[in-house]
Amino acid sequence: MSVYKKMLRLFFVALWACILHTTATAQLSNSTALYQSIMQQDSLLFNVGFNSCDIKQFENLLTADFEFYHDKAGIQNRQAFLDGLKNGLCKTPDTYQSRRQLVDSFTAIFPLYKNGELYGVVQNGVHQFYERMQGKPEQYASTARFTHLWLMVNNRWQLARSISYDHVAPGN
Repeated sequence: MSVYKKMLRLFFVALWACILHTTATAQLSNSTALYQSIMQQDSLLFNVGFNSCDIKQFENLLTADFEFYHDKAGIQNRQAFLDGLKNGLCKTPDTYQSRRQLVDSFTAIFPLYKNGELYGVVQNGVHQFYERMQGKPEQYASTARFTHLWLMVNNRWQLARSISYDHVAPGN
């Protein structure tokens, strides 16, 4: 796929996410069962999957047609995303480890309905990343915004689309 087509596709996905954000039902209160359910999925994805390099967690939580859009790394399908974790961030956890921390106060969840039936949610938020290299203390690496599209698939929440953008490193 050409760079132009990839950028055009990313533009339309971002536009789609913005439209969903502005047309979805009002943001959920953090005390609702649905909000708590999505936050549990977020925790499984990042606190268990990402922070512990548990690739099985990702395999269980991603849809078969999962797509990842990153403002620095481009577009990845499910397999490329999983391969990137296995052969990149999680390749040598003894010498390098990345950790994601959700900024709770910036998390918003919007339900998506079709004919009155809940089929998905949009999760918007901000998260921070920290890095630990062998023999050195953990340090702050960056902050980024994200938009996740969670879909109800076979009676369980799965991540179908992830957009990670506006990465800002210290000093920028």
